[in-house]
Amino acid sequence: MDLALFQPDIAGNVGTTLRTVACFGVAAHIVEPCGFPFSDGALKRAGMDYAARANVRRHAGWDAFRAWSAAAGKRIVLLTTAGATPLPAFAFTPDDMLLFGSESSGVPAHVHAAADARVAIPMQPGFRSLNVAVAAGIALAEALRQTKGFAS
Repeated sequence: MDLALFQPDIAGNVGTTLRTVACFGVAAHIVEPCGFPFSDGALKRAGMDYAARANVRRHAGWDAFRAWSAAAGKRIVLLTTAGATPLPAFAFTPDDMLLFGSESSGVPAHVHAAADARVAIPMQPGFRSLNVAVAAGIALAEALRQTKGFAS
């Protein structure tokens, strides 16, 4: 299981997500460009010392990320408010790549179309979206639960 952030805007969300993946032993991917300097102090503060222990791979852009994920045999599962399948109904596999869009704009249409699956986290009516780091934690926990990927 891997988790990717597409052109993230907020260092604190990246730091929180890196802390989450480090704790769960999952690889993280950052699809650049980021909306902040990657070495920003807020990234370190949010991720604390856990972020330094995260397995992070940076990709120069969508094309580089897509080529890497295809070569690695990863199924790209886009978490999106425009998802076709509710999270509890989706069947994850251990080789999935969970992809999350930027905080300000999600992902562009060509990335949405390239995803192998589109999944939405169900919410109460009238709410637009969750914080990306919170959504990443929710989706990753469900994916790991289904695939028995939690550390014992």
